[in-house]
Amino acid sequence: MRKQFFLLLLNVLCFHLAQAQPCTTLGQTPQTAFPVCGNTVFTQNTVPICSNGTIIAPGCESGGSPYPDYNPYWYKFTCYQSGSLNFTISPLASDEDYDWLLFDITGLPPSAVYSTPSAIVTGNWAGTYGPTGASPNGVTFIQCASDPADNKPSFARSPNLIIGHDYILLISHFTNTQSGYTLSFNGGTAVITDPTEPHFANARAVCDGTTMYVKLNKKMKCRTLAPDGSDFSINTTLTSIISASGIGCSSGFDTDSLILTLNNPLPPGNYILTIKNGIDGNTLRDNCDRTIPVGENKPVSVFPIFPTPMDSLTKPGCAPNSLELVFRKPIRCSSIAPDGTDFTVSGPYPVTVTGASGNCGISGLSNKITVQLSAPMQVAGNFQIRLNIGSDGTTILDECGQPSIPGSMVNFLVSDTVSADFNFGLLYGCKSDTINYSHDGRNGVNSWLWTFDNMQTSTLQNVQKIYNNFGQKQTRLIVSNGVCRDTIRKDIFLDNFLKAAFESSPFVCPQDKAIFLDKSVGNILNWTWDFGNGSISNLQSPPPQSYTPQLSKYNVPVKLTITNNIGCQDSVIQKILVIDNCFIAVPSAFTPNGDGLNDYLYPINAYKSKELTFTVYNRFGQRIFYTNDWTKKWDGSFKGQGADPGTYVWILSYINTDTNLRVEQKGTSVLIK
Repeated sequence: MRKQFFLLLLNVLCFHLAQAQPCTTLGQTPQTAFPVCGNTVFTQNTVPICSNGTIIAPGCESGGSPYPDYNPYWYKFTCYQSGSLNFTISPLASDEDYDWLLFDITGLPPSAVYSTPSAIVTGNWAGTYGPTGASPNGVTFIQCASDPADNKPSFARSPNLIIGHDYILLISHFTNTQSGYTLSFNGGTAVITDPTEPHFANARAVCDGTTMYVKLNKKMKCRTLAPDGSDFSINTTLTSIISASGIGCSSGFDTDSLILTLNNPLPPGNYILTIKNGIDGNTLRDNCDRTIPVGENKPVSVFPIFPTPMDSLTKPGCAPNSLELVFRKPIRCSSIAPDGTDFTVSGPYPVTVTGASGNCGISGLSNKITVQLSAPMQVAGNFQIRLNIGSDGTTILDECGQPSIPGSMVNFLVSDTVSADFNFGLLYGCKSDTINYSHDGRNGVNSWLWTFDNMQTSTLQNVQKIYNNFGQKQTRLIVSNGVCRDTIRKDIFLDNFLKAAFESSPFVCPQDKAIFLDKSVGNILNWTWDFGNGSISNLQSPPPQSYTPQLSKYNVPVKLTITNNIGCQDSVIQKILVIDNCFIAVPSAFTPNGDGLNDYLYPINAYKSKELTFTVYNRFGQRIFYTNDWTKKWDGSFKGQGADPGTYVWILSYINTDTNLRVEQKGTSVLIK
């Protein structure tokens, strides 16, 4: 109870304090997480009090609700080699409680940590003071919050990271003070240090050359960029670089895109942009403090300013409901009329443009414009997309403010949609069936892939398939005309399977009749029975048959021949045992001497019995033979040795199958040698 009250009180107190102060410091939101280099020790001397929202720590919901991310800091990294991850969070004060959760956010936005519990890899939410983290000897579950006096385990088992996956680590300061901590990544076999050396990727001049965009090959620390642009020089006396800024540096710690500003325009021509140590004494550094080599350079061209023409169109796919225009120069997103009136489409049938938009980022520029159509274009034809003066009073403007020329256009081709529907013809046979498959090839189909029963395939337009077994057959066809594609699956049932079968009485006693039950399968039109007693029948359910007993039992073959709707036949033969005597009796004597006459003691002719038991005792009352199968006979031996000659007592018990009454018999038999 003390622990629950402590947690509830602390939870309420922290929640109200944090709720009033949303996190604004860089690193305290998932979107602004610190980039991690595996050999860096992070020191946070103070932790601002704030909260962004609630986090679901599996099994650790307090009072039925998820925890707020009290006073958080976030750290992001990528796994470059799979393996285990070890790290330690060490509070700067001894009576401080730090908790943490590790998320796999591969393919997810950082904000998904608040709504995707499945992204949690592991964590520790103990209330224990002192260091916490992940180690080889940690617990294999997320330790939930507790009274610090309980001293619950504060380390989780080292998680195994997956190469190529992106991770984000939350460190939450559960103790509501501003005292800080250190974070170190120590040991483990996973590699979280980016092995890529930092380099200058490319650069381009914008418009009159007073602005240049620089692309780096990886993220670099924003604070290592000299704001005065002194990290760069250009090989001309006509102008100089006066400032530099990193795109996204106002909301993060690193960037791979820079904007350089020059004090004068550059005339059209080719120039060289070189990186050097800036006023801060270094070139740009990556997150592991590796620098771009001094002297690296890239060519930069300044082109004459002229209107950007309609350049190219991404090849339309199947039944396009939008078109993607590509421009050599970035287009100002603000100049694209949202209603799509900057563009019209003409061709063999009407196409209506309903909207247009760019792939716009922080820069407000886009090299691509997506033109939305009112409906998919499903019929083939040659079309043109034309540039107009839109509802905003102008055509689109490039990054230099130059309007594109109205009336310019790009031709494009739309392909027909296709259908994989196919026809088939059946040729039935007695031993095999033939199916002729065909596809009409309409709308330019030039590729076929047939798959039969998920096994055999064919790439022909028309296929003949022979089946030697009948029943359900699955056929799938994929067709394509190089642009459009369609798939269909059909189940075809070959219903001419034919199998003759019947059930009958296994034996016939004198005065009894044998009964026959047809169990054949197929589209049967005719049954022919030959009962082996001189009688035949063409009925599916023939009448019971009588058989004449002889001096000894004998077998009679009964044959059934069936004929189906296409004239195919199948036959089956079963033998019926005709019994000369079905009276159950035990011999009064037997001679187990191996001469083939009266060698065994057993209940003779027990054909009409069930639940039978037969037991033999010697004169001392000792049971020397037992069976519940009347065909298993006593051979006059006991424990592997021949029994003594003399009189033996037997007990026979069974249910008569005619009367369904229990019969109990007792008697004696003499063993004679």
